[in-house]
Amino acid sequence: MNQDPDLDLGREESWMSETVLKVIVRKREKHTDGVIVLEFARADGGVLPAFEAGAHIDVHLRDDLIRQYSLCGDPADTSVYRVGILRDSHSRGGSIAAHVSLYEGTELTISLPRNHFPLMKEAKRSILIGGGIGITPMISMAYALHAAQQPFELWYCGRARATSAFITELENSSFAKNVKMHFTAEHRSQRLNLQKILKSADADTHLYVCGPSGFMTWVIDSAKTFGMPDSNVHKEFFNVEVETGGASFEVVAEQSGITVQVGENESIADALKAAGVKVKVSCEQGTCGTCLCDVIEGTPEHRDVYLTEEEKEDNDQITLCCSRSLSPRLVLDI
Repeated sequence: MNQDPDLDLGREESWMSETVLKVIVRKREKHTDGVIVLEFARADGGVLPAFEAGAHIDVHLRDDLIRQYSLCGDPADTSVYRVGILRDSHSRGGSIAAHVSLYEGTELTISLPRNHFPLMKEAKRSILIGGGIGITPMISMAYALHAAQQPFELWYCGRARATSAFITELENSSFAKNVKMHFTAEHRSQRLNLQKILKSADADTHLYVCGPSGFMTWVIDSAKTFGMPDSNVHKEFFNVEVETGGASFEVVAEQSGITVQVGENESIADALKAAGVKVKVSCEQGTCGTCLCDVIEGTPEHRDVYLTEEEKEDNDQITLCCSRSLSPRLVLDI
């Protein structure tokens, strides 16, 4: 991650430590009935550490409630971090907490920006596809690509214009000519014509997609059908249906010297925490990598979407929030 040369991330300041920032909500906008857009800033108006397009931050809503949100502002603007938050009726508490508690002037803690969804510098052309609130990381990417004068197109997909955020911003942006919108309510419930969009993709074209899991699976599978190599398809899940349950197994936390039995309907993280082992979790869906842990012995049953297929085949890491074990015993480096 790039950082401002005037900032020393190793020196703790009143607003910042090495891993977290203390900020305030400088602005809150209601874009639709279900989406708010928040701007986080330093209370003294100073600059924030720079971030790269595609990055996200952890927002500490409570001591025991941390959620990740993609940054959707212009990476060139270091005065604020901007996020869009959908109030999800199936929320596990995060989006609802944000909607009811984060107002202008609210003080809170966030993480430094992290980027698991970067733009590929070697791409000569980029296709950005955002479904619903998955448009958020695509906006920062569009700003960055436009500033770099790199060819791209941004497709914003949703059910209806009235329930979609960022419409006015995108229509009036400096890159508006690169933006295409497809709302099924305006197209007789017809999906986006991916074949038309992807048929001209060559070896130097990279595809980026974010949105609901079903939407993303459709885009990713279509890209493969149309011949795009996996290395040119980049994805970020923000909400997935996690498979739960399975046979009980033993976990040895080698560093902690503790052995636990993980129950049929219990996560490794919960079993370890109940035994007094400190486990850092966030998304609880296998999307963010916060709880990633090294495997010393045993064979994980990977249920996350964070690790790549190649990384899963190595079987030397596991996400503690959702993955399980194919072997009766796992030895972990925790």
